[in-house]
This record gives sequence, C-alpha cells and structure tokens, in this order.
Amino acid sequence: MSVDDDLANDVGAVGAYLRGVAMGAADAVPGVSGGTIALITGIYDRLITAFTSASPALVRRVLSDLVSDPADLKTVFREVDGAFLLALGAGIATAILTVTRALDIALETIPVLTYGFFFGLIGASAVVLRGELVLNTRGRIAAAIVGVVVAFVASGSASAALGTSVAATFFAGAVAVSAMILPGISGSLLLVILGQYERMTSALSAFVDALLATLTGGSTATVVETGVPVVAFLSGGVVGLLTVAHTVRAALSARREATLAFLVGLIVGALRAPVVRVTEAVGSWTLTIGGEFALAAAVGAVLVVGVERAAGGIDID
Repeated sequence: MSVDDDLANDVGAVGAYLRGVAMGAADAVPGVSGGTIALITGIYDRLITAFTSASPALVRRVLSDLVSDPADLKTVFREVDGAFLLALGAGIATAILTVTRALDIALETIPVLTYGFFFGLIGASAVVLRGELVLNTRGRIAAAIVGVVVAFVASGSASAALGTSVAATFFAGAVAVSAMILPGISGSLLLVILGQYERMTSALSAFVDALLATLTGGSTATVVETGVPVVAFLSGGVVGLLTVAHTVRAALSARREATLAFLVGLIVGALRAPVVRVTEAVGSWTLTIGGEFALAAAVGAVLVVGVERAAGGIDID
C-alpha cells in the first residue's frame, strides 16, 4: 500500500495518534477490543492492510537492505504504511502506559470491583459477538465447545503452569498481539486467561518507574532488571504479528464461522478468570462482595454495549 509521507490526504499524523490513544486504552482493558475502536474511527481496513503487509519475507528484505541497499528502506517504509503505523503506535503506547498504571493500582487496591468490571466487559463482548455467529453445523458447535473448554481450563489453576519465565512472557506477548486486529477480541482478555494480565501490568509500571528514576540518579541496573519481561513481551508481540495474527486471519478467511465460534467460545470460557482472581484475592465470597462484583460487571457490560452501538455493530470479515 502506497501512502503520502505526511498522511495529509488521509487521517493525518495527529488523527492517527489520537485514534491510537483510543485503541490503546481499549486494548489495555480485558473485553474491549482495539480492533473495535479501529472500526468506529474508520481505520480498520487500513490497519489490516498495514499489519498483513508485515511478514517474515519483509523482515528478511529489510535486513538485506541494511547491508546492500539502504535507499530501498524508504520504499519498504511506504509499503508497510510506516508513517501511519508510527503515529498510531505512539498513541497506543501512550494510552497503554497510562491505563495500565491506573489498572495496576486498581488491581492492588480494589480487586473485586476491578475484576467485576472485567467480567462485565468479557460477558458483554460474548453477547455482542454472538450476533455474528451461526451454530448450524456440528463442526461449528464443536469449535465453540473447544473454545469454552480451553479458556475455562486455562483460566483456572492451569494458568499458573505458564509461569513467569522469559519464554512464558514471550509466548504471552505473541498470543496477545494475535488478537489486536480482531474486532471484539481483546488481547488483554487472552492475558487474563493465561494468568499473565496482572503480572504484565505490574511489570510495565515497574519498568516505567525505573526509567523515570534514572532522571534523578536511579540505577540503570534496575532498568535492565525490570525491562527484561517488557522486552520479552514486546518481542513475542512482534513474532505474533508476523505469524499468529496472519494465521488467525487466514483461518477466518478459510473457515470463518468455525473460527469465530472458537473465538466466542474462548470469551465465554474466560468468564471464569475474573471469578478465580477475586477468589484468590479475598479468599471467600460474601453477599457484599458478590454485590460489588455484580455492580461493577453491570458497568462494564454497559460500556461494551455502548461501544458496539457506536460502531454500528461488529463485523469480522
């Protein structure tokens, strides 16, 4: 795809940045998809074109050009809609850094309300996507059941099996980014399923704190230490963008209804995750805790329905 360097004939750099802020804020919260925001703001098709232009072959071309033909890098930059992606990515990063800090504090201080809010976001997302789903064959029904089972099992004690190693963090990044391009499917939701959401929001906050501390004489060793999981996650995200995301899009093209059934099944099964996390936080449920959880869930559900209506419905092609 060829575009003007300054984006003057399209959304513009500022417009792309602001859309990125909205997408990043959505992506940081389980149950709300940045892809949905891309639909609302009219950049979804352009985003998909830009993302799917990235491939292992393109990476090899860039590495080759660094040595043999640096001038060709400008052409590659245009082909991947680089100016648009840079502005959009800056906005996404800005929002994620801001929202995850707030969520890290919320998860620590008000876990019941926070996970209740997540429950409502996730549940409403399943309802919204259900309108796109037609379960009229055994294969589609089986795909939906598999999705529910996978997410339900992973959302429980199985999530602890993934651990906190660099490899586990890399894997979590690859999986989370695979959901970025799908309206209605949240990468943060997948992190909740894998039991990595709270850990990664804390890791990101710690890394940012360490970076800021260096401005007042803080240790660079702390930056390196706290940066390891962040770099591993981002590296996994790059691999996910080049591989897993393409696989998901190919599956939707080849077996749209079965793939969508599996994805919706994942969301339904993931409803277990917030309940498990609250149980881990408070030990046992009481009527008061249940009421707080339900109230927060209602707020989350209303938010998703409002976003879906603003988008004019969700359509995964």
